[in-house]
Amino acid sequence: MGVEHADSNANPDEGEANIYRMSGAMTITRAASTQREIDAAPDPLTIDLAEVDKMDTVGAWLIHRTVRDRGAKVTGASADTKKLLEQVADADHPTRVYPEERSAPMRALAELGDWTIDAGRTLVGLLGFLGAVLIGFANIIRRPKRFRLNAVVQRFDLVGVRALGIIGLMTFLIGVVIGQQGAVQLQQFGAEVYTINLIGRISVRELATLMTAIMVAGRSGSAFAAQIGTMKITEEIDAMRTIGVSPIEALVVPRMLAAVVMMPLLSFYAMIMSLLGGGIFCWVGLGIPPLTYIQRIQEVVPLTDLWVGLIKAPVFGFIIALAGCFQGMLVEGDSEQVGTRTTAAVVQAIFLVIVLDAVFAVFFSSIGWG
Repeated sequence: MGVEHADSNANPDEGEANIYRMSGAMTITRAASTQREIDAAPDPLTIDLAEVDKMDTVGAWLIHRTVRDRGAKVTGASADTKKLLEQVADADHPTRVYPEERSAPMRALAELGDWTIDAGRTLVGLLGFLGAVLIGFANIIRRPKRFRLNAVVQRFDLVGVRALGIIGLMTFLIGVVIGQQGAVQLQQFGAEVYTINLIGRISVRELATLMTAIMVAGRSGSAFAAQIGTMKITEEIDAMRTIGVSPIEALVVPRMLAAVVMMPLLSFYAMIMSLLGGGIFCWVGLGIPPLTYIQRIQEVVPLTDLWVGLIKAPVFGFIIALAGCFQGMLVEGDSEQVGTRTTAAVVQAIFLVIVLDAVFAVFFSSIGWG
């Protein structure tokens, strides 16, 4: 480009004292060396731009800052250079880097508003996704050949078989805890035998199904979100759409069927394990024989309690799979989104399960199954 080095001689020569002459291109490539030369020049300083044929915003900012801070004068600037210097000067005004501090009540209201808006958007998106899933089920019913049995069986293994160990251990210990805590309170009234009532009704009606749903949300719901989210990042879902395969039918429907079918089975298994844990505690801690425990369970636990637990289970499974697949489909950008959406899937599923459990409790009480 034929750039000449700037004349940095600040000593007076024939009628020109402390003049810094620039020539060639005044661009970012020469900014560091030019800044050092200007800093070394004594005041009062005059910057001669007569021989400058090219200048960018970095060079213009360097000159403007020298004029602003040291009171230097600029001479010999062309029309284009003057216009650039004026634009840089107009842009040089203080700006607030951080937003103004708001009072604590205003911050709380702002956060509440943001949360409400986010919850509303999530609800609308979830309803839209539910509609897409129902359409996917309808398409499979109309064209049974689209049903992927192998995918459903694989999800049976993930949702059901591999969860037996942790669900069994958890509900067994819950039965022991219910029995121990109930016996401590009932012993004050000499009514230890009613510990069996407490174990039977709470385990069969509420806790077995609820704790199973929470465990499935943590295991399977998070797995669904992570698997589908990873496929979104690797563009596998886009490739499926390109070749004419519906991601809803291929990925979402098998997972939802597996969750709906396996949840009642897991819930019944959890009920048995919880009753078993409570029975062992009553035998060892309270001296109640196993035969008496079983007979008492049959007397105090109505069949409606079993139906209540089993009716809620497939609905919980549907909601867990829906939340997991929905959050997985929302993954965009990078792998960090997978972790964020997986966490959101678990939280959303557990929240919806607890809300639905409360709705079911009111409903069953209203129809006389309380």
